[in-house]
Amino acid sequence: MTEPGQPSPQPIGQLLISKGAISEDQLHIALQEQHKSPQPLGRLLVRLGFLSEATIRDVLSENLGQQSVDLAGIILDPAAVALIPQDIARRYQLLPLSVDAPHKNLTLAIADPDNIIALDQVRALLKNEYHLVTQLASESDILRAIDQHYGFELSIDGILHEIEPGEMDYQNLQQSGNEFSQPVVRLIDALLSEAVQQTASDIHFEPESSFLRIRYRVDGVLRQVRSLHKSFWPAMVVRMKVMSGMNIAETRAPQDGRISLRLSGRPIDFRVASHPTTHGENFVLRILDRQKGIVPIDQLGLDDSAFATLRGIIAKPEGIVLVTGPTGSGKTTTLYSVLSHVNTESVNIMTLEDPVEYPIPLIRQNSVNEAAKLDFASGIRSLMRQDPDIILVGEIRDHPTAEMAFRAAMTGHQVYSTLHTNSAIGAIPRLFDIGIQPDIMAGNIIGVVAQRLIRILCPYCKESYQPDSAERKILGLAHDDSTSLCRAAGCTHCNHQGYKGRRAIMEIFKIDGDIDDLISRRASIRDLKNAALEKGFRPLAQDGIRRIIEGLTSIAEVSRVVDLSDRT
Repeated sequence: MTEPGQPSPQPIGQLLISKGAISEDQLHIALQEQHKSPQPLGRLLVRLGFLSEATIRDVLSENLGQQSVDLAGIILDPAAVALIPQDIARRYQLLPLSVDAPHKNLTLAIADPDNIIALDQVRALLKNEYHLVTQLASESDILRAIDQHYGFELSIDGILHEIEPGEMDYQNLQQSGNEFSQPVVRLIDALLSEAVQQTASDIHFEPESSFLRIRYRVDGVLRQVRSLHKSFWPAMVVRMKVMSGMNIAETRAPQDGRISLRLSGRPIDFRVASHPTTHGENFVLRILDRQKGIVPIDQLGLDDSAFATLRGIIAKPEGIVLVTGPTGSGKTTTLYSVLSHVNTESVNIMTLEDPVEYPIPLIRQNSVNEAAKLDFASGIRSLMRQDPDIILVGEIRDHPTAEMAFRAAMTGHQVYSTLHTNSAIGAIPRLFDIGIQPDIMAGNIIGVVAQRLIRILCPYCKESYQPDSAERKILGLAHDDSTSLCRAAGCTHCNHQGYKGRRAIMEIFKIDGDIDDLISRRASIRDLKNAALEKGFRPLAQDGIRRIIEGLTSIAEVSRVVDLSDRT
């Protein structure tokens, strides 16, 4: 965290204390660390886990009216760099970070945000076509970044043209120095930057016999973005292995790694996995954007009734709350949202995940580690000795893990976990199948949330139309109902997909005494569902239909993730 280049009205430590962001003890610890290793106090407070980067930036922004940015390990947007010539950037000590073309916003890192002459020169250069968003950075960091990034081709097409298929200098890829002189380094950076800008959740590098296929998963759907000559791939593999801390000499065994970068002034993590195939190593990178990873609980998209039910479930002091759904349905995001909602200094929250995706201040997070023989079952046993109030178990996948989770719940802890089932009510027979006895299950499960992610229609191009008789039947609309629906069209804002962004649809199964009686008697799914419906349970399909009628999504999209055939 880089401190502002101009003096603040009061010292940053006292400012943070006055805002209630840190305590006197925490400031004292940070000052001791600063004495050992001189560095900005704000960066130290974040590194020690006393507050998040978002918190310190909010406090600084409120006090100074200006946000700050750390340029270490940052990847610039080539389109932004192309707008500001190097001589202008160096003369006025500013650095273009990113450009939001649809909204005409250009984000700049600048040493002196009060330099009206510099900002006026940039506006004149851009013919007042862009709104300038400034972020504070130190002069030395800006000049260092200008030296690193300017003078080299940063666009993907330009870098590919620069690279001639053939011999690559692999040794230089592993050496320090000006990495940007290596086009492969810039190529990987540019691909990662492009994927983040397109709001992708995963990047796939898939070697074939004569070419390399690159695909992004955007809004849950894979989309091919490029095909490269196979000769590019060996050097790209070396670069990604170096960045993620993998063994570059190992090519026949799967490996896992992690990359941490800064894009548009915010930290982005990439979880990297390699897998050997007949045509070479396949790489998949999961993009972990902390800014999008933790959504406030009131922004999950629940209606008032469902939101009240969820809050009632998490208010109970002990028991198990399960979130179910297939891989990639947003279970982790929902759990993190709930944990952030209950995260205060008065409770001790411990997590055991596979792996930790988003770090959260105050929460003790840990990853399962096969090498250290720390699996979910033994990990829960260890966590229970740490005096926790709330425990998050990444996934219940076998009997030992489930048994330990229920033991934690029975000893007065609140336990959150995920389970792979198709519905909320389906979690009950799944736990029977794992080996949990009905009398243990009854009284210890307090709620189950099932969810799916649906794509949201692009607001710029969605089309309104009147539903036909079959669609009216699916939605439960009368023949004389004048409600209009929306469907996908496609435009430049959504890359001609018709959809932009995703939202969760949920069903919340609240378990009370009557449901517990049914569980203890091993009641069928039909009996459980009928009892839940009598108590106001709304199935997943019904929540999807609510979104269709609201015009947020289409029937085709909800049908892609939820079975609507029984409504025809």
